[in-house]
Amino acid sequence: MDKLVRNFYRLLMLLSGISMLAAFAAVTLGVFAREVIHLNIDGLDAYAGYAIAAALFFALPSTLQNGDHIRVTLVLDRLPARLRSAFEWFCLSAALVLTLYIAWYAVRSVWISYITHDISPAADASPLWIPQISMAMGCIGFALSFAHALVLRFQGVAFMAVSESARSE
Repeated sequence: MDKLVRNFYRLLMLLSGISMLAAFAAVTLGVFAREVIHLNIDGLDAYAGYAIAAALFFALPSTLQNGDHIRVTLVLDRLPARLRSAFEWFCLSAALVLTLYIAWYAVRSVWISYITHDISPAADASPLWIPQISMAMGCIGFALSFAHALVLRFQGVAFMAVSESARSE
């Protein structure tokens, strides 16, 4: 099960990279079209925004797993080991509850946009449920990553790596 979940994180990170490339392509195309051929492509800015948002949400689980999220260890470093462990359990549990709520809300938002035929107010007039899918998938992956972290913590295995920048501080 661990391997399946980690492969899901990798898939989301791959989608994040593809989304970043799509954002780059949309911005580059927009600049080229405006500056070189003097053509304004309506909705291109919105698509770049959708791609950037998708990249952010798709990357959430992997950045948690790799220790790249901001963790404030000022309090943790000063706690006794036993209290620190309890505090970490509490933080992971609270994060799981919060991310489950956010994931539920994101999926609900996609569904509501779909059934109400909500479209973007921007020039692209795209159905909003399509770009919202990336938000829902990323939030589901993020909640899954906290559940995964709790399971591994229960098994006595570290889930989160410590990033290089965090090690040096």
